[in-house]
Formats: sequence, C-alpha cells, structure tokens
Amino acid sequence: MLKSPSSPPQKAPDSIKKSDFILTPYIKSNNLRATYQILNTVVPYTLLWILAVQAASVSVWLLPPIIVLLVLFSLRCFSLMHDCGHDSLFRSKLMNRTMGFLLGVINAIPQYGWSRDHAYHHKTNGDWERYRGVADFLSTEEFSQLEPFHQKLYEVLRHPLMGIPGGFFYLVIKPRMMLILGAYDFVHYLLTDGIKHSGFNVAQIVANHRSKHWHTATEFWDLLLNNICVIGSWIVLGNLWGFGLFWSLYSITLSCSATIFIWIFFVQHNFEGSYAHKTAGWDYVLGAVQGSSYLALPAILRWFTADIGYHNIHHLSSKIPNYHLAACHQENAHLLSAVKTLHMGDLLDCGQFLLWDAAANRLVSIASWRETAQG
Repeated sequence: MLKSPSSPPQKAPDSIKKSDFILTPYIKSNNLRATYQILNTVVPYTLLWILAVQAASVSVWLLPPIIVLLVLFSLRCFSLMHDCGHDSLFRSKLMNRTMGFLLGVINAIPQYGWSRDHAYHHKTNGDWERYRGVADFLSTEEFSQLEPFHQKLYEVLRHPLMGIPGGFFYLVIKPRMMLILGAYDFVHYLLTDGIKHSGFNVAQIVANHRSKHWHTATEFWDLLLNNICVIGSWIVLGNLWGFGLFWSLYSITLSCSATIFIWIFFVQHNFEGSYAHKTAGWDYVLGAVQGSSYLALPAILRWFTADIGYHNIHHLSSKIPNYHLAACHQENAHLLSAVKTLHMGDLLDCGQFLLWDAAANRLVSIASWRETAQG
C-alpha cells in the first residue's frame, strides 16, 4: 500500500468516516483526457484486429502475441466502460452514456443494465445479506443443507479455471439469452393477460408488462440495440474475414479478457479478513476500506485495467475517474491502514474463500468449514 512519509497519524479503522477522506478535489472529469483514453484504447484494438487477420494469412504462429494484446485491450475497453457506467470518465452524462454503449458493443455486453447491477454492488458492498458477490456465494448454513453432490458441483463451478467458459457465457451468450427469454415472456404475457386486461392497446400492454430480464424500458432498448449491433458485427466481420477465423479470435479474446476482469473483481472483495457483514450493523465506509482490497499490479497491467486496483478509493467515491485514483489513494494513504494489499501471487489463494459465515461476519473456505463441521 502506498504511504507518504509525512502522512498524518493513522486512525482506528472502525472510527473512520467518509468525511475524513480527501475525495472532492479528485472528482473532476476531464473530457480531453477521457477522449485520449478512448482513442488510445479503441484505435489500437481495431488495428490489432486488422493485423491479426493479415498475420493469419501468413502463419498462425504469428497470432499468439497479437491475441495477448487483443485480450489486454479488450480488458481496457471493459475498464473504461466501467468508468462510463459511473458517469466519471467524461463530464457529460450523455458522453458517458454514448461511449459506454459503444464500449459495451465492443465487448458484447449491454452497458446500461450492467451498470445498474454494478451500482447495486457499490451500494451494498460488504453487506453479504443483500449482495453475494460475483458468483452468488452461499452462506455456510445454506451450503450445509446441500447434498454432497451439489456441494461438490458448487465448488467445481467456482474454481478459477471455470472463469474461462464463464467469461464467454457472461459476455457472448447471456445478453442474447436475456433478449430471447424476455421476448418469449412478453409474447406469453401478450397472449394471456395482456390482451385480456388491456385489449389491443399496445402501449398499455407494454406499460403493464414487468419483465424479469430487464427492469425498465431504457434497459430493454439498450439490450435490444446492443444485440442488434453485436450480432450485426458478427455477421459483417464473419463474412469479411471468414467465420472460422473471426470466431476463433473473438471467442479467445472475449473469454480471456472476461476471465481476467471477473477474477480481478473477485479478489478485490473475496480475501481473508474481508469485511462481510450482515445488514444489521453494516457500515458503508468499512465496506469500502475493509471489504475492498488494494491490488498492487505492475505498471502495464495498471494501465490496461485503468487503475481499478485502487479499489478502496473507487468504492469510497465511484465518481472519481480512473486517471485520479492513484493520486487520491496517495493523498489518503494514512487512512488506509486496514486495506488489504494483494499481489498477483495472492490471486489463486483468494479463490478458496467461497462461503460466507454469517455468524462470524467473515468469508471462509470450504475446507475450513468442513474442518469446523467435522470437529
């Protein structure tokens, strides 16, 4: 963790308030800097795709380093989309919304719905009764009620390697399924209760329908437009470059970038000693400071992840753009003594914390739970 030599005295973690932190000077979006970030991400990503296609026509052995770069730039596209979802990258809400949508198309995910879900995570971070992390984790009590087979299945599905197919499903398949299933639900409602209660008043039928696959009309339109743009790009690029080559590169790129982002998100909240409280007595600031880690990444990965490693500061104020997170972290280092510092070598160790012990307000591994249950 960064710390200034002239830092003021540290405070006890439980006594820290949000007002103790110097955050406001860093909540300043810069349109020029944001535009530069978009350009230095999207332009190279586009050129790398063209280079990959040209390289494939010469030799497939030229592709591995290009694919690595494609994965990293895809990861950065997702990171900048994340900032747009918080309305922090640009000053204008419209610009954040527009660029967030375009970045969502690049990574095949509807940005508006994703950002709404992510905002709920910020609102409830550390409150494990309301939010169960990136993989809907179970409490130890819930886990104990599963049959042995389902306990093993739970463990296997949350193994780090499952992030690869999980990442592909999350980006490529799930948004298409949501639209199809949502459309099916709407047609079913239309043919049953819709016409029965509203006649043939289409506007009234739409207004009365409540979908479990989207929450608002805006979210539906974002989902629909994202699918139109994404599937349209698949068809165009597949015809242009060949479906075999396109899907080989596309599936590897999105699967790997999604896996990295999912696991970066995971380790920033699931680690030994992470703040994992019940709703009663839950504290937002402690959720940010003790329920989020500081992930110390090499400089090159800091750039590709848009400094999301400074996750405690990001949770204290999601309006701080990525390009101010490091400076804000340095400014407030004396208040961050309780922040868990993680390094790349710690990532796999964090993968064991898959259960929430509600009685102890902490995360535990399945192995430690079994030891306790058997002892």
